[in-house]
Amino acid sequence: MQRKVGINMTDIEKYLKENEIKPSYQRIRIYEYLIKYKNHPTVDNIYQELVQNIPTLSKTTVYNTLNIFLDKKIIQLIGIEENEMRYDADTSNHAHFKCKTCGKVYDIFHDFSKYPIKELEGFKILEEQMYFKGICKKCIN
Repeated sequence: MQRKVGINMTDIEKYLKENEIKPSYQRIRIYEYLIKYKNHPTVDNIYQELVQNIPTLSKTTVYNTLNIFLDKKIIQLIGIEENEMRYDADTSNHAHFKCKTCGKVYDIFHDFSKYPIKELEGFKILEEQMYFKGICKKCIN
């Protein structure tokens, strides 16, 4: 199920329940952060932002919550760098571009199915991940 744009806390609570996730306050706020900022955050990014308003939040809670979300397929893991895991609430099929200068990760929406890969004929694709690395327009200028 794809998330809706402009979702509020009540919608998030309902969405989590529909995906068999107990909608605790921390889980709602973590999912809200993911869909509101769309910045492909790390666990530390999420923790640092939310702990300001939820002083009882721990990094363990953030990790555990993200793992639940991954298990229920309401977010996706972005592993562009080996030592840096990022998270994306947009579960649609899309690629990512990471700027090597500023570190920002951009969504790349393109229908890659129009370009069949001969070496994959006869295979059943269960998951697709495509990443690009380079320098973004802002950093080039």
